[in-house]
Parts: sequence; structure tokens; C-alpha cells
Amino acid sequence: MASVTLKNIKKNYTKDVTVIKGVDLDIQDGEFVVFVGPSGCGKSTMLRMIAGLEDITDGELFIGDTLANDVHASKRGIAMVFQSYALYPHMTVAQNMGFALKLAGTPKAEIDERVNKAADILQITHLLERKPKALSGGQRQRVAIGRAIVREPKVFLFDEPLSNLDASLRLNMRVELSKLHQDLKTTMIYVTHDQVEAMTLADRIVVFNAGVIQQVGTPLEMYENPSNLFVAGFLGSPKMNLLEAQLVGVEQGAAVMRLPKGITVRSAVDASRGKVGDKVTLGIRPEHIQLADPQDANAIPARVDLIEHLGDIVLAYIEIPGINEIICLKLPGHMTGLKYGDSVRIAFPEKNVLLFDAEGLAFKRSA
Repeated sequence: MASVTLKNIKKNYTKDVTVIKGVDLDIQDGEFVVFVGPSGCGKSTMLRMIAGLEDITDGELFIGDTLANDVHASKRGIAMVFQSYALYPHMTVAQNMGFALKLAGTPKAEIDERVNKAADILQITHLLERKPKALSGGQRQRVAIGRAIVREPKVFLFDEPLSNLDASLRLNMRVELSKLHQDLKTTMIYVTHDQVEAMTLADRIVVFNAGVIQQVGTPLEMYENPSNLFVAGFLGSPKMNLLEAQLVGVEQGAAVMRLPKGITVRSAVDASRGKVGDKVTLGIRPEHIQLADPQDANAIPARVDLIEHLGDIVLAYIEIPGINEIICLKLPGHMTGLKYGDSVRIAFPEKNVLLFDAEGLAFKRSA
């Protein structure tokens, strides 16, 4: 096992094309870290530089205490699992899993021992004599992971390993990967564009955008306290509601915003660095918006545009007069009485309203 440290890592393909723009990150020994972000944000390039499959233009990469910039990929003590399974079709599962060890000259008895141990961890012992064509997608992915395990690496790297699986298999494999991390306690770095995978697997999430880290933190920290508008809008499903507003009041530990049509909303944030008249963005998660009493004159009037029944929850999409954005509410599944065209009143609880300045940076929540 080993820590991974990135110091001002940069990657240029040409003088004018920079894809990684000075990344600093410390990944602790035994930590499960997920790189997440939209396509083209640099997360896979960063993973490939750690693996030694891409050259580092500038900066320093340490694996444990070793400066690894010029260490060959095969000598870094890293095993990588790709999106494609890349199994040899003419070999059995056992032969696929042990092939790298065979090339390294490892004694057959040790290869067999490691393969059997990995197969037992992944519950694929009964598949060892099969060939890849006789396996399901999930089983093939287990074999690809097993091939990495037998190498006993210091660090596991996963590059979108579940993207080829259907929804049910992805869920099962997420559980298996979490168990695997608990059993092996090895450092794991995982790349995905799927925020659900990031939220469910990670000890810490690293959000990338345009070659820059936007925020690093635990899933709960990122969800409850996004540092900027990009992170706020990227994490969460359905995503956070974001509404343009104007700052009309700065109080001790609170801010007052005005939406169109004179609607005012309060937020429990420290807005002391803002000033009255500033353009701001209000953010609130769908599950935090409340349906208010129809007779509550202080609540915000709205109209239901769409209802989605998902069993355990109901998603209601509503429109507030004068506001162009459609707002999403997440309600308990038993609330099935709402329908298209209904008039409702809603409330934004002060403690759940986030606020972002004109540059997209979050105001800190009040204590």
C-alpha cells in the first residue's frame, strides 16, 4: 500500500493545448478517492499520468516516498482496471488472471495461490476454467479486477470500469468494489463521470473541470457545502435548483435575496463580503423545498408542470410566475395527489438555502 501525492502536475499536448493545469492533491494510504467530472475535464488523463501511461509535462508525482515521474509504468507498483475488460479470449479465467505473473517469471505454485485467493475474494472460483465468451459482463469485470488483485499492487487505478454494465449490474459491482476496498485496504483511485458512483464509493471525491480541481471532500461535505456553482450543479440527482437573485439585505449570519416579482428568500449564510445590490445565485436541493399551507400568505405561489412517480419518491416540476427556471421538488412517494396544472405554495427553509456570489463562489454557511 502507498500514498499518492501530486504536486503542481501539468499536462500539455501542444504549446496551446493544456489539459491539466497545475493539480495539487494528497491521497492517503488506503484511501478510496474518486475523480469525477464531465467528459473532457482531465480526470482520465490524470489517472493515466499516475499509471505512467502518459508523460507528465511539469510537476512531481510521488507514490509513497518515491518520485515516480521517470519510473516505468511496470515498476510503479500500480494495477489498472480499464473500461474495456481486455481479456484474452483463448485463455481461461485462471490463465487471464495469472498471465502478468507468468510473464514476470513467478513460480506456478505462487501464481495458482494468488489466483485462487483473488477468485475467492471475488466469488468467481467456479468460473476459473471458463473462457471469457462464457461469462456475463459482470463476471468479465470481476475477472479484470482479479487480474489486478493478483499483482498485489500498492495502488489500484480504475478507469470507468462499470460504464459498460447495465444499471442492475452497476449497482451490484459498486457493492462489490466497496467490499473489496474494505477487505484489501489498498489505496484506490477511481475515475467516473457518474456522480452516483462517486457519492456511494468514495472516502473523498475530487471534482475536476477543465483540467482544474474544483473541490475535494467527503461525499457529504460536497453535497451539503459545495464550494462553487459548478460543484453545486454537478453533484446531486436531481440536481440542485439554482435561481438568479439580488442581494437586498445583509444581516448577522443571514442574507436576504429578492427573486423576480418581489419574492424574498432568506439564507443562513455569512454574506458579510457581499453588499446590497449584488447579483447572486440561490441554491436549494429538491428535497429541501417544502409544500406550504395553501392559506400561507408568506409562501411562494407556483403551478405544477410535471409529476414523475418513482415509487419511493415523487418528483414535482413546478413553475413560479415570473421565474423562467423550472424548479424540482423531491417528495415522499405517498404524496401522489399532485397533478399537472395544480396550484401550490412552496417554502424555502432558511437553513437549507445556499448562496453564491457573482463569481460563482459559495458564501459560507452560518454556524
